[in-house]
Amino acid sequence: MDLNAVRTFVAVADAGQFQKAAVDLALTQQAVSKRVAALERDVGVRLLTRTPRGAGLTIDGQAFLSHARALLQAEERARASVRPGSRALRIDVVGRRVSLAGYLRDFHRAHPEIALDIVTLPGAEEALAAVRDGVIDATFRAVAMPGQRIPDGIEFTPVHDEPIHLFTGPAHPFARAASVSPAQLAGHRIWMPGNVPGAEWTAYYDALAADFGLTIEATGPNFGVEALIDTIAASSTLATFLGTQTPLVWPAGYDMRLIPLRDPTPVYPHSILWRADNPHPALTAVREYLASVHHDPPDGEVWTPQWAHRSCAHRS
Repeated sequence: MDLNAVRTFVAVADAGQFQKAAVDLALTQQAVSKRVAALERDVGVRLLTRTPRGAGLTIDGQAFLSHARALLQAEERARASVRPGSRALRIDVVGRRVSLAGYLRDFHRAHPEIALDIVTLPGAEEALAAVRDGVIDATFRAVAMPGQRIPDGIEFTPVHDEPIHLFTGPAHPFARAASVSPAQLAGHRIWMPGNVPGAEWTAYYDALAADFGLTIEATGPNFGVEALIDTIAASSTLATFLGTQTPLVWPAGYDMRLIPLRDPTPVYPHSILWRADNPHPALTAVREYLASVHHDPPDGEVWTPQWAHRSCAHRS
């Protein structure tokens, strides 16, 4: 059904005259008459009749009018659902415990009027495809993984290099160390059961292990963060890696240790990726907020995977 014809019919019904409806719609009276005639042919009945005073509704027109108004209201709701700025900004993050998720929480506190929809897609390829296809507005990822290609029309910019720390229980050999170098961890067991093949964080830690001769174990089922903390707290040999801003809580009696890595400091390169033609105004607001957040760079030399170095040449 031609909604322009429906809108014209409602205008005539409200105005009571074809001529006044034509003025209200910025159309000629002839155009108004043609639209109404086309709608009447479409529904198969007369909706309006001309009278000495203007135009009146037939019995069928009276029955149709409420449905016509509902059609126009449905049209407006449909338009509003995708109107830039009226729907929630949909953003993908690698995990809800990573630092960028925390920055989005801070953004929401600063801008409660902007609705956010936070999702966690399974991998970088899925996230890039979702940005390309308009399923999500943006994603936070470590771009340019081995074999990864950024689709045309997608832009990205680095937003935060997050330092990685060693996480141990009180009985671990490095529990009392002020800092540890990655090379010192050679021969020690780094347990990360959440690392799955193909994931970008797995690619990151694989590169870290290769560059410093580390052994990262991903064996055993991943029962979640609480189970990971329980196991490491009771072990004198197991440790894991955590970002400095990963929000974790453990019982006071566990006496867990978060030990800085130095010489060099591994940093996880977070970037935001979005479609260049995305008109959502909240996307600009999020990017400006992230650019305004101050990040103190770690002291001394830093390490990132070689593929992250390549991505720097294509920064937006």
